[in-house]
Amino acid sequence: MALLRRCFISALLVLLAFVSGGAWAQGERTLVESRESLYNNIYIYKQGSLFFLTFGLNKALYVESAFNAADELELPAPYTRFMTVGLAYAHSLGSILEIGSGGGRTSSYLHRSLPSVPITSVELDPVVIELSHKYFGTKEEPNFSIVNEDGRQFLARSPQKFDVILLDAYHGPFVPFHLLTREFYDIVRQHLADGGVVMQNLDPGNQLFDSVIKTIGSVFPHTDLYLAEGNVVFAAYDGPPRSTEELAKLAAERQGALKLRYNVGEMARQRRPLLAADPTIDPKATILTDDFAPVEALKTIERHNREWPSPATGR
Repeated sequence: MALLRRCFISALLVLLAFVSGGAWAQGERTLVESRESLYNNIYIYKQGSLFFLTFGLNKALYVESAFNAADELELPAPYTRFMTVGLAYAHSLGSILEIGSGGGRTSSYLHRSLPSVPITSVELDPVVIELSHKYFGTKEEPNFSIVNEDGRQFLARSPQKFDVILLDAYHGPFVPFHLLTREFYDIVRQHLADGGVVMQNLDPGNQLFDSVIKTIGSVFPHTDLYLAEGNVVFAAYDGPPRSTEELAKLAAERQGALKLRYNVGEMARQRRPLLAADPTIDPKATILTDDFAPVEALKTIERHNREWPSPATGR
């Protein structure tokens, strides 16, 4: 998508300031712990009051989560704030699911903001869960549970439906391929309550970006996007389309009732409805399916990312 490519280039400069200049400039960066798990090479860095969960992959470090120990409600990575816009879409707030917990900051923020709403956060890597407890202030409490499991397997065995589903699973610069296919989004849709919404964080520098857009659109009739300073957050849902007035009204009601740190009404005004015939989407982009060879996909992504550095995440 040409528009998003331009936004990605300018936003990348903001991100690099965050990773290598802005946040790091508060003090000397210190490696406080490194671990090798079955899935990741994990490094915890500290800079002033900020902790960073990073994954090492192909001689590069990717920030997966950021936590300010001096302000536990802060969401340092802008895209994580936009993930909470799902609160303005869902007709009800009876339950929330997050796939890809990382340091657990988005789900912890939501739990602090909505303590009576059951929230489940699913994370594949048990060492990531351990380190999120140790350095990121993440802990299980009533109405907040952390499940150590692959996100797709969790959905396959769960009978529950959720009002808000957050998709934020990353392995360095990659989303695991089995969490990007039409079959996966079909499973997600089956677990979405009536009037619910799916929020997904994506890297616009990824070569499969247009294919992911087409794949989401093949399952969900309505998709909005939010540009979040280096990442793109999608809101996908069933049912009738949310008008600008309807979304603004519900967002204002939720903001007024919940007194959220990050104003969902203000963020919802940055909505960009994505049309099925959007001219900026590559018409040759392929809908991703389980039959599409993941090895080929990863080689494509790796080749592309050598030219386009991936934005860090910050769950």
